[in-house]
Amino acid sequence: MTENDHNLSASPYVEPEDTREVIDITELNDEIKITVVKIDKLSAEIDKIVAEIEG
Repeated sequence: MTENDHNLSASPYVEPEDTREVIDITELNDEIKITVVKIDKLSAEIDKIVAEIEG
């Protein structure tokens, strides 16, 4: 009790529940790769449209 400045509340003595989400890093990296490919494709399409407009 002296370690917690004589605090009688239960909260300093109870460890909070771990609510963090477990993430599969391999799956996340695969999703990121797919997203990057989509972004690159859309960027190329936008560049093509802009080139046609400036054309």
